[in-house]
Amino acid sequence: MRPNSNPDSLEKKRNHLKPASAKLDASENRIVGLFVPADAQPILDSILQEYQTGDLTEKGQNPPNKPFVEPIEAIRKARLETFWTDDLKALPKKPTDTIWWEVWCVKSAEKELEALADKLEARCAPEEQRLAFPEHVVVPVLASRAMMELMLFARFSITELRLATDTPSFFVDDLNGDEQIEWTDDLAERIEWPGSDVPAVCLLDSGVNRAHSLIEPALSTAELFSVRREWGVDDTGPCPGHGTQMAGIALHGDLVPRLASAGPIQLSHRLESVKILPPPGMEKPEERFYGPITKSAVSIAEIGRPNRRRVFCMAVTNEDISGMQPSTWSAALDQEAAGVTVEDARAPRRLIVVSAGNAPNPIMFRDVQPADTFPIEDPAQAWNVVTVGGYTDKIHIAEPELADHSPLAAAGDLSPYTRTSTLWTMGRNRPLKPDIVMEAGNRAVDASRTTVVDTASLSVATTGPEVDRRPLVPFRATSAATAEAARLASRLMAANPDYWPETIRALMIHGAEWTDKMRFALDPLGKTDASKLLRHFGYGVPTFERSVASSENHLALVAQSEIQPYSASSGFQDCHYYDLPWPRQALEAIGDEEVKLKITLSYFVDPNPGALASLDPYRYQSFGLRFDLKRRLESLETFKRRVNVDEREDPKRKPPSQTDTDNWRFPIDGPLAGSLHCNEWTGPAAWLLARNLLCVKPVGGWWKNRADKKTRQQRTRYALVVSVKTANEDVELHTDINAIVSTAVPVAQEIEVGF
Repeated sequence: MRPNSNPDSLEKKRNHLKPASAKLDASENRIVGLFVPADAQPILDSILQEYQTGDLTEKGQNPPNKPFVEPIEAIRKARLETFWTDDLKALPKKPTDTIWWEVWCVKSAEKELEALADKLEARCAPEEQRLAFPEHVVVPVLASRAMMELMLFARFSITELRLATDTPSFFVDDLNGDEQIEWTDDLAERIEWPGSDVPAVCLLDSGVNRAHSLIEPALSTAELFSVRREWGVDDTGPCPGHGTQMAGIALHGDLVPRLASAGPIQLSHRLESVKILPPPGMEKPEERFYGPITKSAVSIAEIGRPNRRRVFCMAVTNEDISGMQPSTWSAALDQEAAGVTVEDARAPRRLIVVSAGNAPNPIMFRDVQPADTFPIEDPAQAWNVVTVGGYTDKIHIAEPELADHSPLAAAGDLSPYTRTSTLWTMGRNRPLKPDIVMEAGNRAVDASRTTVVDTASLSVATTGPEVDRRPLVPFRATSAATAEAARLASRLMAANPDYWPETIRALMIHGAEWTDKMRFALDPLGKTDASKLLRHFGYGVPTFERSVASSENHLALVAQSEIQPYSASSGFQDCHYYDLPWPRQALEAIGDEEVKLKITLSYFVDPNPGALASLDPYRYQSFGLRFDLKRRLESLETFKRRVNVDEREDPKRKPPSQTDTDNWRFPIDGPLAGSLHCNEWTGPAAWLLARNLLCVKPVGGWWKNRADKKTRQQRTRYALVVSVKTANEDVELHTDINAIVSTAVPVAQEIEVGF
């Protein structure tokens, strides 16, 4: 367009023609990307043809469509560069070059953009990291240049492209203290703060400075505690400020998108703090007291508000002590999660989120070791907790002095700060940890691959303890990841007030997915090496949206049930069957198209630590549960005899059955250890119709053979989450399903197939 032309002259709302991107070339001509939907292309041709051949207007003798056509000097097919409005030097040159793109998308096409990105194996950032405007939504998308070109021209929904540069460096490095206070006060005014009757994240840490404007409305003085009165409640632990930094992430998540937004923000949870670390100058408790101190912290918080739903969040570990063996600390966490008491009565179950521990961060690149070198630290081996490791999506380095540096880890890979459990020997007897991974930040390495540094732009932003000087600070490592996981759990609690802690844990794991980097790194290992996949990345990265998904083509079913695993005579007692209400018409309609069935089973065990517990998981767990699915060519009777020994004439002989277990992500018999089990089946939709019966069955535990009669006959509970997902956007999976899966029957009874 000519230099003084108005791009708005190109808009024709009736025909859905409107200007998208706009920028100046070297001659100050305006290059405008015109949004032309496929069905509007003939209309554009007609407008141009009519301008050339149509009758002149009576008034002014002007050709038709003059205001639209005459500002246009030339028309050419759009290229990627047409939509790129940032510095051209930042635009990837090679087709395989991958960056985070800032995609300006037509608001009505956001879901279409997500579906297309998923098909192309690109990745859209979660909804809370996006910005919404009256006509557009800005979606960060991790993709190569080739992927973005396909996305750009396959759908006419993208109007502008930029480099996604939202990093903490502007807020934590470029702003002075007064400016930071202005930004935080503005955000605090836009937040709709929660009342007292909401779930809480209870931080077991170094204390919290509640004077911060982004913390004080969600943390009252009556919710600040300490396990020892002489320690006080202020944030003065061995790493002063750590608790306040945890608080910001646990309450708000990464502050960068919150500060950058302009609209209101609603919080559905609040904070509590129990100080479990002594201030400088006071004696550190002996290791043998870690378990009792943690138990005391849990009790202190619950005495204050016994009926509050809460997530206990602890990013404190036993430094450099491997979690390969059960310890008194990890067993104490398992007891607290399961509600074990010294009396006959059982306390409420609890959801506990624990850090996997941090790897060393050397300055010299030659000293950098893979995450596998550093085993997850005690007490993160606890079976019943959610153990959180770290991954990173942070790859944009914003600091000018680090212009020659590159990120140490690729987007979607493990964070340099995290640990894994791959060094835990006798893998089938150890729980698979971590359970999930969350953003833990990245490090930068110089061009010569000599030195490695921590940097603000590869971190997240959170609340700083010096509220009157630097209220915004960078934060990283598995502490940041653990706080974010606790925030996810509390949001799920707020959205599902009737769900048990076991169920919230199941939803967190069920909503996790591996990034492409994770899949590419470990898929070639195959199912027999499933433990290596899980010991690296857990079940992947969860999001709130996936954890609560129940869209037309993504159906989730949830069950909460009690079960008696064993009989008084040391035999197995209950076996629960679920008749899965698959939408037959919808699945038959897509026939051979691929669907994904995901099943997650979550329960809490009573721990029995000791020398033999590390050799035999049945000695550690009070009971165990597993799930199984009726095979496609298997009869109901054969399925029952295969999964349930009480259905067989000879308990030691399983009936012959045609197997189709190759469609499972992991071997269906799965690892022996752990109180959380998750697997995914992929296959044709029509096959799923014959796989409509799910069994939850008990396996061994110390209740069965080593407990008294009363203990053997205990009832306990579990949560089960089942979901089906298809890439076909036209399929309505949940239309015919209006109830939660809840029908369960003991093995002694015959079951009727039917929901």
